[in-house]
Amino acid sequence: MAITRDDVLKALAGVTVDAGGTTLTGSGRLSQVVVDPSQRVMFSILVDPSEAERFEPVRRRAEGAVLALPGVTGVFASLTSERGPNMPAPAAAPARPATPPPRGAAPGPGPALPGVRHIVAVASGKGGVGKSTTACNLALALQAQGLRVGLLDADIYGPSVPKLFGLSGKPRVIEGRTLEPMQGYGLKVMSIGFLIEPESAMIWRGPMVQSAITQMLREVAWGELDVLLVDMPPGTGDAQLTMAQATPLSGAVIVSTPQDLALIDARRGVTMFKKVAVPILGVVENMATFVCPHCGQASHIFGHGGAREEAERLGVPFLGEVPLNMTIRETSDSGRPVVATDPDGPQASVYREIAGRLWGNLSGAGAGRAAPKIVIE
Repeated sequence: MAITRDDVLKALAGVTVDAGGTTLTGSGRLSQVVVDPSQRVMFSILVDPSEAERFEPVRRRAEGAVLALPGVTGVFASLTSERGPNMPAPAAAPARPATPPPRGAAPGPGPALPGVRHIVAVASGKGGVGKSTTACNLALALQAQGLRVGLLDADIYGPSVPKLFGLSGKPRVIEGRTLEPMQGYGLKVMSIGFLIEPESAMIWRGPMVQSAITQMLREVAWGELDVLLVDMPPGTGDAQLTMAQATPLSGAVIVSTPQDLALIDARRGVTMFKKVAVPILGVVENMATFVCPHCGQASHIFGHGGAREEAERLGVPFLGEVPLNMTIRETSDSGRPVVATDPDGPQASVYREIAGRLWGNLSGAGAGRAAPKIVIE
């Protein structure tokens, strides 16, 4: 029998949040409950940041209560300080003696990912610029250099990595809640697309997105990696802030086409990552030049050189340009990435050169950067 939202609410009504017996459902702290077609349940609990430690046991009890329902395949339960329109301000936490942090200590960063040397966000200011195709082929090009590489598809609303790698099926649970990543051409790969039906519409609000990304980062057996590339959703919203706050990113790569409209949004992406103290490892100009396969004439359909000029203006590295090429499009659509299936071809060579520059910049970026505390004014 399919699980309904009412079933979940009944289970959560048995979870108390304080000594007075206030239930989670009656506390005003519970977000909208979402049950997806694969019977995975998503919800968040509103807390003040100072209450996070006190409410972690509540979160675990709530998660356990829902997991105990017959038919539930998984639970995304998170603590969040984002207040929705129907959520009241949380009650004040009980007073306790203040313990000042050590002098000079940085605000609490998210912990590093065990075994992963560098985490790199591949981002764009807008959709449709070929970010996912770029992330896929860059990951394979880094692997071709002898590096241990993983790829996380964090584009919750439009996961493309399963299609790009020709992968299907669901990842195996290997211990408790830990998932084994899928394998694509030797890469360790994880995507929300493996956990939902292919045609499901992800109508999730911010806390759900944040929780899903955090769990795919920390509840996947990534093992020992030199680089974990994260294919980010387009834009500068919850997903980017979650990655910057919860994980010590070594840096970000911005993908853009040369046209002015795309560059406006790419500029916003660069600015956003700079504001949260994430180094910009470089800008990639995608769909830079089209060479006619019949006459050999080069055409700049989206313009040319705009991303290079923008990188110079912003004072960030330029990694290179990828042509607008039918081979790249065809191999991506068929789940046969060009770097893996034609490693000696001209298109693969372009990605290898960009990956070489990226690794050079990354090697000098430092792996131990503390994740910043996000302050929105």
